[in-house]
Amino acid sequence: MTRAEIEGQPAAEESADSSERAAEVSRLFREHNRALVLFLTSRLRDIQAAREVAQEAYVRVLQLENLGAVGFLRSYLFKVAGNLAIDRMRQQQSRARLDQTSAFEEFLDSSPPERTVIAREELAFLGQVVGELPAKYQQAFRLHRLEDRRFDEIARKMGLKERMVRRYVTNALLYLRLRRSGKSPAQAWRQVHS
Repeated sequence: MTRAEIEGQPAAEESADSSERAAEVSRLFREHNRALVLFLTSRLRDIQAAREVAQEAYVRVLQLENLGAVGFLRSYLFKVAGNLAIDRMRQQQSRARLDQTSAFEEFLDSSPPERTVIAREELAFLGQVVGELPAKYQQAFRLHRLEDRRFDEIARKMGLKERMVRRYVTNALLYLRLRRSGKSPAQAWRQVHS
């Protein structure tokens, strides 16, 4: 027994409604699919994902019981597609966060004690060497490399020209590299300024 017969409608009416619905969605596809895919591509930044979401939106429209209940079918299609695109982006962001977390946990779990000791020593050395730098070099280096701030932002904060901030950061990096290669503080500083 079909759903229409259970609800008291003859099977012929359900078939007619179904083919009418399919014809309407087919017309919608022919007239608006290109615009829909472009709309979704601008949001998802991936044409294949946009096509998949568009297909899913058409399926949702096909599943509507009464197409007449939706006044503007094109608007409804775009709204459904937009919502599906948002859902997809949220899922991708969640997966990306989980992937990052699991990769980090794997690294922590798999790192042998020697690696941990070496990393701590390296960080301590880095802290010591940064502490050898003049205060403005330290501040510019910290803001750019550790806080990931842009040079123009650091320049405003420190009251300097952007070119000077770039010089401080570049010289700090060169100094760190020279110190790490075994140069003494005096030797490294002379080489930075030569």
